[in-house]
Amino acid sequence: MKRTQREIEESVRTITRRSLIVGGLFIGTGGVLAGRMRYLQVERADDFRLLAEENRINLRLLPPARGLIFDRRGVLLAGNEQNYRITIVREDAGDVDAVLDEVARLVNLDLVSLERAREEIRRRPSFVPVTIADRLSWEELSAVAVNAPALPGVNPEVGLSRVYPLGADFAHVVGYVGPVSDWYLEQTGDTDPVLQIPDFQVGRYNVEDKAEGMLRGSAGTSRVEVNASGRVMRELDRDPATPGSDVQLTVDAGLQNYVEARMHGESAGAVIMDCTNGDVLAVASAPTFDPNLFVRGISTTQWTGLNEDPYRPLANKATQGLYPPGSTYKMVVALAALEGGFITPDETVACPGHMEIGNRRFHCWRRGGHGRMNLIESLSQSCDVYYYELAQRVGIENISAMARRLGCGIRHDLPMSGIAEGLAPTMEWKRRRFEQDWVVGDTLNASIGQGFVLSSPLHLAVMTARLASGKTLIPNLIRSVDGVPEARPDPEDLGVDPEHLALIHQGMWRVNNHSRGTAYRSRTMGEEYTIAGKTGTSQVRNITAAERAAGVIRNEDLPWERRDHALYVGFAPYDNPRYAAAVIVEHGGGGSVAAAPIGRDILLRAQVGDVPPSELYPVSQRRGIEEMHRTLPIFEAPPQPSGRTPGREEQGA
Repeated sequence: MKRTQREIEESVRTITRRSLIVGGLFIGTGGVLAGRMRYLQVERADDFRLLAEENRINLRLLPPARGLIFDRRGVLLAGNEQNYRITIVREDAGDVDAVLDEVARLVNLDLVSLERAREEIRRRPSFVPVTIADRLSWEELSAVAVNAPALPGVNPEVGLSRVYPLGADFAHVVGYVGPVSDWYLEQTGDTDPVLQIPDFQVGRYNVEDKAEGMLRGSAGTSRVEVNASGRVMRELDRDPATPGSDVQLTVDAGLQNYVEARMHGESAGAVIMDCTNGDVLAVASAPTFDPNLFVRGISTTQWTGLNEDPYRPLANKATQGLYPPGSTYKMVVALAALEGGFITPDETVACPGHMEIGNRRFHCWRRGGHGRMNLIESLSQSCDVYYYELAQRVGIENISAMARRLGCGIRHDLPMSGIAEGLAPTMEWKRRRFEQDWVVGDTLNASIGQGFVLSSPLHLAVMTARLASGKTLIPNLIRSVDGVPEARPDPEDLGVDPEHLALIHQGMWRVNNHSRGTAYRSRTMGEEYTIAGKTGTSQVRNITAAERAAGVIRNEDLPWERRDHALYVGFAPYDNPRYAAAVIVEHGGGGSVAAAPIGRDILLRAQVGDVPPSELYPVSQRRGIEEMHRTLPIFEAPPQPSGRTPGREEQGA
């Protein structure tokens, strides 16, 4: 049927309207798409570019080289050595077990090491590298590097590990480092990102621990390009790590070695100080241990051996050990009596061998007594009764006040672990500690360094240095940091009468140099090396009245752990004091027998600067001294410093 003109016009209008609608929809959709494309490609271009970069670029932390530690002459005490190791990143590895099995085939990992690595991988976040094996040979590292394409997530690395060239000599001074443990993070609250680096080491003992902030340094960063499997293709950018500061100590490596060697075979501790400025020249504790064991991973057998040794090699007897100071404390009492006007130098006290207080008898070490003693003779022959008398006049408060003035009963601030505070007791202290009143017997015991009094060799060395110098010397262990000397105030005057100090000096001189002195066998030949000292013996057991009546059992007839401690303090040279020393020999018996010879020898070594020649000893002792020095485990020659701080490249950085 033929359409009319009107119908045709109506159809055209309808088609036109629909075309416009469809065309508008196309145009609108195209506009939206174009706008969206512009938004994504122009306005969000930087964001998507960053996302793309992050997919192919990794940011890695670079560990800093740990600061070096030197002795006062520039001898290296703690350095860094290259350490070849293999790490794995779980999120890049895929099948971790298969990768580990392949690595084990290349570097001969045992089952224990594999299981330890798996446990560490499970425990750590997936993006944190975990060490599979370290201290590898170059051949083992090369084998892994050659097979790298077949080991996704595995990276052969060259890192740094701590090393202690002088081994056991400085374990109780420098200490050691160890891995970052969960316990360490919990205890310190340290959030430094560098602690997440595989096998990063932190100080765990002594200077390594206390100077951690100086020695650690700051991490650097490296931007590396990786392929789809996580394999590193190239390094794009690097911000190098900042190495830790180099620390120079006041100790002398040669002297420290001699002191350790001289105490070999004993359970002992010793400290030597410079009487002019307070520098600590040696801090030795015997037996000692090799700190390298803790860096490399100490075995169960080695750890058990150190812990079960009755001589306690892990304990620093020089600074942590507290002992009754015995008769070395008598200088404290004598100076307190002189300063307080409680006695004159020439006044004498009769010693019949004991003193009776109430119904108790206090004995002198010499059973028959010393007769009449003045102050100088009482120090020389170590008469106990003389000091019982002084103690009653002076009183415990004045005695303890003088002890603290001389450096006992206080904690000295050195960058070492577990520095002991010691004890100079008072009436209030006993009341607070035991809820008991102080009695006169407590004062008499304290006057001879027994009872509640406790000191370490460090305390006694400071006491001796202050007596020798007349200055309030403060012990120092840090000499410089990065070559900049540590600022220290000039020591103040001790504030005691020089004439009183001179009397103490005379008494100490007679200890070593008078025929009746308790350390006369430990005298020296040559006026320029003359030593003044004081012996001490501290009881570790009670002697009953029955035993005294039958005869006190000799130390050598007792089991080792029941023998008395032996002590000695001294300074040299007598006319111009430069060095002060304190020695404790645990269960060594008498101070004159066990401790004084060691004290004499180490003071001679400090003065001479080398192994003391036999000419400085009494003629009758020279052959024995020569034989002893031949058998001591000392340096054949003291290590020679380079004269400068080694560069980082020399330490494997």
